[in-house]
Amino acid sequence: MKDYTTDNVRNLCLAGQRGCGKTSLADAIAFCAGANNRIGSVDDGSSLLDYTDAEISRKTSIASKLLAFEWKKLKLNLLDCPGHPDFVGGLLSSIHVSDSVGMVIDSVAGVEIGTQLQWRMLPDNRPARFFFVNKMEKENANWNNSLESIKSTFGKGAVAVQLPIGQAESFNGLVDLLHMKAYKFDTGGERTETEIPEDLKDRAQAERESLIEVAAEADDSLMEKFFDEGTLSHEDIVRGLRLGIARGTLFPVLCGSALGNVGVKVLLDFIAEYLPSFNQMPPLKASKSGTDKEVELSPDPAAGTVAYVFKTVSEGHLGEMTFFRTICGTARPGTDLANQQTRTNERIAQIYSFQGRNRIEISVVPAGDIGVVVKLKNTHTGDTLAEKGLSVTVGGVAYPNPVMDMAVTSKSKGDEDKISAGLSKLKEEDPTFRLVADPALKQQVLYAQGSMQIDFIMERLKTRFGVEAELTRPKIPYRETVRGKTENQYRHKKQTGGRGQYGDVHLRIEALKRGGGFEFVDQVKGGVIPNKYIPAVEKGIVEAMQHGGLAKAPVVDVRVALFFGSYHDVDSSDMAFKIAGLMAFKEGFMQCNPVLLEPIYSLEVLVPDEFTGDVMGDLSSRRAKIAGMDPEGRYQRIRASVPQAELYQYSVDLRSMTQGQGVFTMEFARYEEVPHEQTQKIIAQAKADQEAENK
Repeated sequence: MKDYTTDNVRNLCLAGQRGCGKTSLADAIAFCAGANNRIGSVDDGSSLLDYTDAEISRKTSIASKLLAFEWKKLKLNLLDCPGHPDFVGGLLSSIHVSDSVGMVIDSVAGVEIGTQLQWRMLPDNRPARFFFVNKMEKENANWNNSLESIKSTFGKGAVAVQLPIGQAESFNGLVDLLHMKAYKFDTGGERTETEIPEDLKDRAQAERESLIEVAAEADDSLMEKFFDEGTLSHEDIVRGLRLGIARGTLFPVLCGSALGNVGVKVLLDFIAEYLPSFNQMPPLKASKSGTDKEVELSPDPAAGTVAYVFKTVSEGHLGEMTFFRTICGTARPGTDLANQQTRTNERIAQIYSFQGRNRIEISVVPAGDIGVVVKLKNTHTGDTLAEKGLSVTVGGVAYPNPVMDMAVTSKSKGDEDKISAGLSKLKEEDPTFRLVADPALKQQVLYAQGSMQIDFIMERLKTRFGVEAELTRPKIPYRETVRGKTENQYRHKKQTGGRGQYGDVHLRIEALKRGGGFEFVDQVKGGVIPNKYIPAVEKGIVEAMQHGGLAKAPVVDVRVALFFGSYHDVDSSDMAFKIAGLMAFKEGFMQCNPVLLEPIYSLEVLVPDEFTGDVMGDLSSRRAKIAGMDPEGRYQRIRASVPQAELYQYSVDLRSMTQGQGVFTMEFARYEEVPHEQTQKIIAQAKADQEAENK
């Protein structure tokens, strides 16, 4: 592949609901661009993009894939993104380095919930957007419904630039509204110009007028000309279209068939002519490394080099690969760059690009372009590499909170460290999951975006690191606190010959407001307890708080005052006062109206109208408190507070209830008291677990 300048590079990603045909479209593009000698198929495992064993077996994209190719004297970097919500990280990182995003729409289903959610993830000022209505050859394909759903969902900026000739079995061509020409396509995807069908002429003229109006709105001078003349010249339409797309006010709608290779080359021509390059988009903002000071990075290929790492992946035969986008300057083999996060130096060796599974060597990556390097030592997803002396950091991706958790244990004794190391390595490639070790619960918890992501992580752990893990229901991080106020004395006195042990403390225990933590107050007067022993009393109280008296959960939100006591000149010691403080708190805690607290999560569920009743009923069975419900088109957004104990496998259950169309987000909100009936069950279970552990 030859070298290209910033002006002649286009970066775009394909997004959309799972199953809309993004990868099939990318495979058709690869064929049309000469990157493959046939159109690959996801269904039969021959896709150029979905080529890993995990993707072939699941018939779905798991990670974003790069397809770099040449078209009309331009280099196009196309990123095919997963549509499954469990693998949203691949989509978000691809959006972060793309100047345009193509939302692929299933012509049968129209705009689906996944497409809406992905649209909300797009930043306000970038990237540019367009729609491609796919599967026009399918039974029940409906262009009018699809176009209407796009316009009603995304606003008047969505405007058709093509019309299909026929649909379903009769689909065989397109009307180009920009040039008012019609094309028919043969089985190889080649087009032949033809007359616009009579039954489409009026519709084509009406849609063209709508297109002209929206193009005119992109610029004040075009709007004035439109008002004066009632129309625009072809050159003005083109100018308005380009401006509107780059500014994010105009979203062209195209159509075709990826499987039939109809309209794919026309789509590529449109991308080449109308989508913006990196230097036509708003300047990218960064910060001075280690500060909040914001700077703008110029897409100047002659400036100092800054690159952003958006993806790291390890594949057996290729090794560890780092995907980056040059933000300014030019990356070349031999370039030395400093990692702004790790403060280590990295040398760029050979640089590659990818056409799906195939690697090709390139010699230069100017500002705006995408490249891949291997064997960087200390660089991971989200890092910034900059030329020495620049010290700027490109803002990273805000990934959503995980929505599913599972406890992870080793199948074989002694593999715990291998599991932790393996998962830590996998997290360097996929920042959307977390592994949290909870010493209080004596377990490691894997937090992920859903069940499919967890299955894939476990599969990678086994195949790549040779270690198997078991997944179990995670324990709930309950807490204990008090509602009352009490005073309690405990005297620790022990004489066994020789020096004894003596420590006498009086504690006042009371509740703090929720989230208040722990407060220790020294109210000792008159030296009844020497100052040197008071820290030991606090230490004993803190130790006692690790395991409350109800379900052995940590105690929170209490104030403990040490207000009186006594000591012995010979027998008192730090240990004696620590034990006295520990026992005084334990006894006093149980006298102070103790209660059990459970974590509560804020939940937002987006579901189609027809499933609202089922979802509301299910939430009620999970002890949810419904905070509100807001209509969004043909969907409902349900807001609720739900105990964590009731959310186990909720992502699986929601998908089952809504035929895969329901999605949700969750975020920790607060702790609340557990109802009495549940409290008794939790205490009984904790007692049984303790007895089993002691055997």
